[in-house]
Amino acid sequence: MIISFSPFGGGQPLGAWKMMAQRLSPNNFDEYIAGFPVSTRIILEQVRAVIKASAPDATEAIKYGIPTFVLRGNLVHFGAFKSHIGFYPTPSGILKFKKELSNFTTAKGSVQFLLSQPMPLALITKMVQFRVKEALGKTPGAKNPKGAH
Repeated sequence: MIISFSPFGGGQPLGAWKMMAQRLSPNNFDEYIAGFPVSTRIILEQVRAVIKASAPDATEAIKYGIPTFVLRGNLVHFGAFKSHIGFYPTPSGILKFKKELSNFTTAKGSVQFLLSQPMPLALITKMVQFRVKEALGKTPGAKNPKGAH
């Protein structure tokens, strides 16, 4: 029996760790969203719809364990947490909308929208539209460095 250390507790048999990881890792947006309380699911569906409308050619994927829209590379990611929705429009998206994001907690490539406040769907729309222009402005077939968004 192979023993590995895992985030689920040390010393779990490797096979058990893989089964737990698969159960905790969603395969698609619907599975991800279904894992949250109804009030959070409603918000996640709103964010999803706004992104989909703003980037109709983007495809849905789960990357880094959260919903990701892909268009010539990672376009934007989003995810739910205890008290906020994390939105990840890459560092360029944060920089471009620095003024509009001044009332929110931001980091290099992310912003937190509190669940207790109205979701700024118009701002998310503008940020996604900016990211689409960035993505489509790239040379077709150009490769991003590994890990780049």
